[in-house]
Amino acid sequence: MATCKIKKGDTVKVIAGKDKDKEGKVLAVNAKEGKVTVEGINMLTKHTKPSAANPSGGIVKVEGPISISNVMYLHKGQATRIGFKVEDGKKVRVAKKTGEVID
Repeated sequence: MATCKIKKGDTVKVIAGKDKDKEGKVLAVNAKEGKVTVEGINMLTKHTKPSAANPSGGIVKVEGPISISNVMYLHKGQATRIGFKVEDGKKVRVAKKTGEVID
């Protein structure tokens, strides 16, 4: 598998699927399976038993994973691809649309 270009905490835009054109913050990245969990995207209903954390139990909405190929990084409000560049001996992510260093 290639290097994962999306990281936890990035803001992304969904480009395919039922939540197309929605934006959100990445909560988790599973590079091995090629999936990301995005805040407010791919909401699933989960039936939970009563527990210490949720005494009443019931139906809870949770975010489900979405394929990493269905999201694009948002840089200054624009969806862009991500490349890599070596600067001062460090490998950094670069926005392809603007050429600016992301982190």
